[in-house]
Amino acid sequence: MKKDKDDMRSEYKRSDFTRLERGQFYPAIAAGTSVVLLEPAIAKAFPTSKAVNEALAGLLLLTEKTTRITRRSTRRRRKGARTA
Repeated sequence: MKKDKDDMRSEYKRSDFTRLERGQFYPAIAAGTSVVLLEPAIAKAFPTSKAVNEALAGLLLLTEKTTRITRRSTRRRRKGARTA
């Protein structure tokens, strides 16, 4: 179904649609890429996807390290032992 030129919004131009490529992002989506919308303040702090990935990788590394440090012991407590 074709629409008349009058039905198209004024901010769109027919000439813009000649440059589109069908399936342009399909390989990235098929590979499992996730698209995430960031809050404006976060986007300002991390302007590129590389910056976001580096920050998240560092956060994951930090959580792995601190999880091992703060994990509770699985040893049983002795009977009659006092707790602080």
